[in-house]
Amino acid sequence: MDDLDIAAPHVWGEGALFGFSGIDGGTDSASLFVATFGAEPLSFLFHTPTRRIFSIDTPQLSITCALSDIVIARTGNADVTLAFTAWHTLIGTMPAGTTISLVLENGDNASVDGEFVISADSAHNDVLMLAIAGGRCALSYGVSVDEAKNRAVQGLADDMGKTIAARASYYMKLPPLLKRDALFVKCASVMKVNALSPEGMFPHRWSTPDRVPHKDMWLWDSVFHSFAMNHIDGALAWDYLRSVLAMQANDGFIPHQMRPDGWRSKITQPPILAWGVWENYQRTKDKSALSFALPKLEAYINWDIAHRNKNKSGLLVWDIEGDPKCRSGESGLDNSPRFDEAVDLDAVDFSVFAVNDMRMIARIAKELGDHARADTWNKKADAMETLVHSLLWDEKSGFYYDRHANGSLSPVKAVTGFLPLMLTNVPKERIDRLIIHLYDPNEFASAFPVPSVSLSEPTWGTDMWRGATWINTNYLIALGLALHGRTDEASSLRKTTVAFVRNYYERYGVTFEFYDAKDGVPPMRCDRKGPTTSVYDIRKKMDSIRDYHWTAAL
Repeated sequence: MDDLDIAAPHVWGEGALFGFSGIDGGTDSASLFVATFGAEPLSFLFHTPTRRIFSIDTPQLSITCALSDIVIARTGNADVTLAFTAWHTLIGTMPAGTTISLVLENGDNASVDGEFVISADSAHNDVLMLAIAGGRCALSYGVSVDEAKNRAVQGLADDMGKTIAARASYYMKLPPLLKRDALFVKCASVMKVNALSPEGMFPHRWSTPDRVPHKDMWLWDSVFHSFAMNHIDGALAWDYLRSVLAMQANDGFIPHQMRPDGWRSKITQPPILAWGVWENYQRTKDKSALSFALPKLEAYINWDIAHRNKNKSGLLVWDIEGDPKCRSGESGLDNSPRFDEAVDLDAVDFSVFAVNDMRMIARIAKELGDHARADTWNKKADAMETLVHSLLWDEKSGFYYDRHANGSLSPVKAVTGFLPLMLTNVPKERIDRLIIHLYDPNEFASAFPVPSVSLSEPTWGTDMWRGATWINTNYLIALGLALHGRTDEASSLRKTTVAFVRNYYERYGVTFEFYDAKDGVPPMRCDRKGPTTSVYDIRKKMDSIRDYHWTAAL
């Protein structure tokens, strides 16, 4: 990788994603032929329905490149090199004397047929084939022995140099400063592996929060992913957005979770799509995309207003579920103590996102020359923003809170109380008071700010939205601070966030879903809807997800 002028990530991290990207060609998410790095270097766990472990054992091993589709390790004799040549085939080169194995996760060996090692799963109609010859290897996937064998044979003949150059071409598009920093190359690598090609009901390229375990397309995640992809490939970022828009129902509803086979969830997610479309337009300047998106964005925000103004206050209410570990998956903040009461609350974040998206719809309409339409949406945004400031602000404590149907405010002091900073008409004195909370060591000035609830909350902990720090809310707060001219505070939060993500990447080789705000325990030991398990097994217990897409992107 040195000749490609990239600061290649070289930290091996258990759970790091390894697979072929839809950026480079066709993918097949249904196959689940995607791996995660094992605990030992050059060990890979493939997440097919019956999981298999592919591993390479060679002495004097030193990892020099650990990307999501390229791994290079220096040995005493020669390099071990691995790269995906297609979604279904991984190829490799290695020195003589290297031991290569393919076994079932339970330790049972695959069968051997001459120079081929075969692992067939008749129950799920898949075959993994390992071929080894002349210092080369190929691991392939197929729905039959013949298909897998043909792909493995082709893999042995593929040119490794050309394959690596093709996989690495994506990184040449990174801004020059980022290409010189291994953390940012790692983040770009996470973004790459979580991009998939058109499939089933998804007519365009799409993104997922993580190929394992979430694997589906999610609404607000896709927008966050697009923000970063705008800086690398604006056309791909637009594909992410229009793939979500393509799943819109006739009444305007857009689900929070979608699959290529057509399955959709019955709840939605934070409305930030218009913001995503507008940000993408800043890169592409494609007015046809605005024209296509505008009626869909209007229909979606109108659905929210029609179906989520449950308290008839003019503010929006998240759907509440029966599962105490996920009271509001619709909010994206599943298990926040905000929802412990399990009642309908006028929500700070939902209402702020809606106001922001209405303003973005107005910008889109104005850009298309429809000034009357723009004026209509600005007036709707003004009306809801006025309600946010008049109904959700507590003058005594100087903070924004969710509101009960009877008009009383929720006592839970959550990170969402800072999100009104994203709005344009916040009184200056309120900005000052919010920043006092931001820098209070008893509230939000934790070791790794900004915790998802105040440190003073009785239920504070390391579990997801019950106290942990998330990169997306830091991103939103930093943008809000900058919007109101508080550039020093915004810059400080950005630098602190990057420093903490860097620290844990360099220690563990992955970007995590969330982090302990007090920095007392590493991310993998944070609770996630319950205590962590002693052994890392993402199928049995999802702890803080590794190589999480929006952490890397934002």
